[in-house]
Order: sequence, then C-alpha cells, then structure tokens
Amino acid sequence: MFTHILVPTDGSEKAQIAAEKAVALAKLHGAKVTAVVVIDPFPYIGLGEASAFGLQAYLAEAQTMAARSLDTVRQLSEASGVPFAADTIERSAVFEGILDTATAEACDLIVMGSHGHSGVKALILGSETQKVLTHSTVPVLVIKS
Repeated sequence: MFTHILVPTDGSEKAQIAAEKAVALAKLHGAKVTAVVVIDPFPYIGLGEASAFGLQAYLAEAQTMAARSLDTVRQLSEASGVPFAADTIERSAVFEGILDTATAEACDLIVMGSHGHSGVKALILGSETQKVLTHSTVPVLVIKS
C-alpha cells in the first residue's frame, strides 16, 4: 500500500516512537524510509564577529543534533532490513520543510510524533504536526504516545 514513508525527526522521545512505528510499517509494506531533520535558520542576524561566531556555533550544534537523530532512524531501519535515506534541510517554517521533502522524495505517507521538543504538553497536537496535517497532500499518520 505504501512505498515511501517520510519520518520527520527532531531527536525527541515522541519522534523516536514515531520512527519505530514507521520502520515497522515500512517493513510490513516493503517500503523505503526517508528521515528528515528540518533546522530552523539562525534566529538572530547581528553585526560583527560575535554574530558570525554565534551562527557557526548554532549551525554546528544543529548539525550534530540532526546527525544523532538521523542515525537513530538509520539504525532502526538497518536492523529491520528497510531501505533508508536521510536528509537535513534548513527552513524557517519546519512544516514547510517536511512537506517540501515529502514532495521532493515522492513520499506517499508521513509518519510523525504528536509533539517534538517544542511541544507543549497541554496541547492535543504540536504546532508543527498540526500544520503538516493541515497542509499535506499525502496521508499523515500521527503517533500519539
């Protein structure tokens, strides 16, 4: 039924649980998994050397987090014998990065957690998850845990 599943991840526990479900679903359907981390651009553009140093430190930390998050999904996929690809992109709107990746990679399902690192526990769904649900043209499976 599904051939290519997109798994947005931010390294959170909810994203990890969603990745586990996505890999199991991919194995069941003989599908490929693509994991994506969407990095927010540097939040402040200032003047002088301090700004450049801040940008480099921010990007280095973001890339490290992305690599860890993607490696977790890679390990799950490899352990299950599921074909895997990964991508890290930068967008000011995380949900747009997720949807752009789904389109570019021709994914036919997005599997994501109900909240990420920025989720507020009092909310039913995280804001990025809600935006993906609202704007996606492919099915979205939200893993609530």
